[in-house]
Amino acid sequence: MKITFLGTGTSQGVPLIACPCRVCQSTDPRDKRLRSSVMITENEKKFVIDTGPDFRQQMLREKVLGIEAVLFTHAHKDHIAGFDDIRAFNFIQRKKIDVYADEWVQKQMKREFYYIFEETKYPGIPEIDLHTIHHQANFEISGVKFIPILVYHYKLPVLGFRVGDFTYITDANFIADEEREKIKGSKVLVLNALRREHHISHFTLDEAIKLAEELDCGQTYFTHISHQMGLHSEVENELKNGIHLAYDGLQLNS
Repeated sequence: MKITFLGTGTSQGVPLIACPCRVCQSTDPRDKRLRSSVMITENEKKFVIDTGPDFRQQMLREKVLGIEAVLFTHAHKDHIAGFDDIRAFNFIQRKKIDVYADEWVQKQMKREFYYIFEETKYPGIPEIDLHTIHHQANFEISGVKFIPILVYHYKLPVLGFRVGDFTYITDANFIADEEREKIKGSKVLVLNALRREHHISHFTLDEAIKLAEELDCGQTYFTHISHQMGLHSEVENELKNGIHLAYDGLQLNS
């Protein structure tokens, strides 16, 4: 299984518009962060988790020619705004795209992208098969097993996913003990770490490190990173063995 980090930035991306800080002005490509998303490739099938505002750019950068399904963690704009662009795959693959989301996310998407769900459809809109998922029920897509993991983004429920020995968690600052059990034993864990200072709905760097040590996975990569975290090169040098900052375009084998 191959993991591709499509984006590792927070809701505004990095660099931020009009920001003069040294991270936003950095020439290190690892400090250029599109909105957070990941792609899993298993048995030559590609599964995308979240379609943020940069989805089109990410698909072009990675030269993706087809996707098996899209899964959604939650319905904040930085995770769903690029949803309309899946229609390109409708044209190329000549079929509907399978979409997996819980009931709350579906409700929000039907409001944001109402035209996709109307009975009378305008030609050229995205064509999807919508599947309802729940954190208490594992599911399969084309023979690949997905284990949903319930986490909380302050008071908002968000879904993470485990696929084999890989676990992806974004936009969280609380994970209950029973959900942590689903993560244990992963060889690769991806976890959000927004910045060093306290935040109401995201793990800080120290909180993410502490959780990574408690879960004791083989390798942990932090994502959903803001410019307030600091330069990639400096933060990476502070981290212990087995814990890293992810960056856009990074690929892992799990």
